[in-house]
Amino acid sequence: MAPAITLAADAPTLSAANTGFMLICSALVMLMTPGLAFFYGGMVRVKSTLNMLMMSFISLGIVTVLWVLYGFSMAFGTDSGSIIGWNSDWVGLSNIGLTELWDGYTIPVFVFLVFQLMFAVLTPALISGALADRVKFTAWALFVALWATIVYFPVAHWVWGAGGWAFELGVIDFAGGTAVHINAGAAALGVILVIGKRIGFKKDPMRPHSLPLVMLGAGLLWFGWFGFNAGSWLGNDDGVGALMFVNTQVATAAAVLGWLAYEKIRHGAFTTLGAASGAVAGLVAITPAGGAVSPLGAIAVGVVSGVLCAMAVGLKYKFGYDDSLDVIGVHLVGGILGSLLIGFFATGKGQSDVAGLFYGGGLDQFWKQCAGVLGVLAYSLVASAILAFLLDRTIGMRVSEDDEVAGIDQAEHAETAYDFSGAGGGAARTATAAPVAPAESKKVDA
Repeated sequence: MAPAITLAADAPTLSAANTGFMLICSALVMLMTPGLAFFYGGMVRVKSTLNMLMMSFISLGIVTVLWVLYGFSMAFGTDSGSIIGWNSDWVGLSNIGLTELWDGYTIPVFVFLVFQLMFAVLTPALISGALADRVKFTAWALFVALWATIVYFPVAHWVWGAGGWAFELGVIDFAGGTAVHINAGAAALGVILVIGKRIGFKKDPMRPHSLPLVMLGAGLLWFGWFGFNAGSWLGNDDGVGALMFVNTQVATAAAVLGWLAYEKIRHGAFTTLGAASGAVAGLVAITPAGGAVSPLGAIAVGVVSGVLCAMAVGLKYKFGYDDSLDVIGVHLVGGILGSLLIGFFATGKGQSDVAGLFYGGGLDQFWKQCAGVLGVLAYSLVASAILAFLLDRTIGMRVSEDDEVAGIDQAEHAETAYDFSGAGGGAARTATAAPVAPAESKKVDA
């Protein structure tokens, strides 16, 4: 997704087809954030449903405004020291012509920036799943603003911006294995190590309250991910985007099967939660790799990620960190696997001529992938932990113990996800149950 260098004689012209294609892809990626909200919202207990939805939705507001003001300039402006970009003409998205093309491509700058905006919106929303039930909404909103500025915008420049150190090193990340998923997963780990566990972790049942909502969210994510992945080639002229589209479907399907097979062997059942989680694990893993591997390689990436991510979600009980909705097990581990497997399965016939170990390329690309993974992971983990620590020591990150037990929806949003007050019938309801007084509503929100 970085700009290419072209000679003036070969300069591209605006393509209406590619422009329309990319606008559709941008809309699909935007849909992923509400899809994520439903996915996470169904996985929490009923008393936290609205808070979980809002933790994703607020990213649409905050990150969009920051992207316009300075985020796009920081991520894709002129490089400075291989660390950050800047272009004063892009501050406030000023001085950009309507038909001005993104360097080396046939789409306008406005189309490229809105596509990238949707990535920037989704990434902090991914972190929220690790923090369910216990974070003040104001603190979360401030964390999103600071994290996007200090972590996401620079890391996006490293990976995709011309001059960024990972880009210049040759790290392959087609659509966000490092910049999105490892970035978000490492951030989630950093924050939960600071704010601690939920009350009742490993003691109380914390089962999903709505598996149909989880499946709906997973379906929306799967659908939107085609725009996320295939659109990252920024056009549709040479077949690479089509390869990525196919590999997205193939790897996701294989990951569902891998996760369910592991689940059946390990726990004796095929669960809907496992199917949904396996799909997301496969989507995460193919995101960096899909433009470099063949469909057979995509099957391998999917199966490996499905099985290993299923194994990884249990690590929180072994090591004692409370990753509420398995952001670390799915996004961090899946992003690492997808990024590293490029070093083995890259065919040299997709997005570039770089070949992996199994296609005669040796381990050179594998070591480059390791550098990208470790650099992003370490920076995001440390920076996110520091941000969480500072916020916790100033305004406080967690709600009170009483509010956490009673329900964060009531405490932070003065609402509940489901209103059953009209579910009964007239006299029968009057005879069997008295209405709950507003002051007592928290006590029955389970």
